[in-house]
Amino acid sequence: MQTEQKQALYQEAEKELISITEGETDVTALMASVCCILAQKFDYYFWTGFYNVDPKKENELVVGPYQGTLGCLRIPFGRGVCGAAASTRETQIVADVHAFPGHIACDSRTNSEIVVPLINADGQLIAVLDVDSVDANSFDETDRIALETLMQRIFAQ
Repeated sequence: MQTEQKQALYQEAEKELISITEGETDVTALMASVCCILAQKFDYYFWTGFYNVDPKKENELVVGPYQGTLGCLRIPFGRGVCGAAASTRETQIVADVHAFPGHIACDSRTNSEIVVPLINADGQLIAVLDVDSVDANSFDETDRIALETLMQRIFAQ
């Protein structure tokens, strides 16, 4: 997909999500809405969802709202792409997940991935947004910038 097409779709998604979620404070409702809109807008999104920080287990993510095939239930910080994003608090863009050290194959059809940390208004990591694609090299700086901006707009209110 061309950069201009991606940017236009992300702008549409952001407008829709801001309109839908305005005034909503329930994190689960926000996450479910984000997953739904993004999964419907982008045909290269194979799996779109959140892994939430489990407050009962230190340094572990637990699957949250998502759209797609069955996700992994739990992911330790530092393990796989989601765990790397959680432990570093930095977006991870992986062109070929099979070359990523410690990759967790929740679905073997996934070939590329982007994972964006979700930081709340208090500066705490509350989750990561995980987006997988069956195609290699699906994600780039356009996706990173748009998704980081969207997470900030929706969740750091």
